[in-house]
Amino acid sequence: MSEQPRVTLYTRPGCHLCSDAVATLDDLGVPFAEIDITGDRELEAEYGDRIPVIMLDGKEHGYWRVEGARLLRDLAA
Repeated sequence: MSEQPRVTLYTRPGCHLCSDAVATLDDLGVPFAEIDITGDRELEAEYGDRIPVIMLDGKEHGYWRVEGARLLRDLAA
C-alpha cells in the first residue's frame, strides 16, 4: 500500500504558473497529488485567484510559486 503524498497542488488547465509548479516539484523529487479546481465551486471560491496553491499536510504552504528550499526544509521537519 502506497503512502499518500504530503504535498497537494491545486491547479487548473492553461495555468502557466501551475505548469511551473509541477516542474519544480518534479525537479525537487517531491511526490505530490495534483487537483484541478475547475468546476469545484468551493475550491474555486477559496483558491481561484491564487493558483497554483501548494498544500503541505492539508495546510496552505504557499501559492503562485513553489519555494523549493522552504518546502524541502518543512518536509524534513
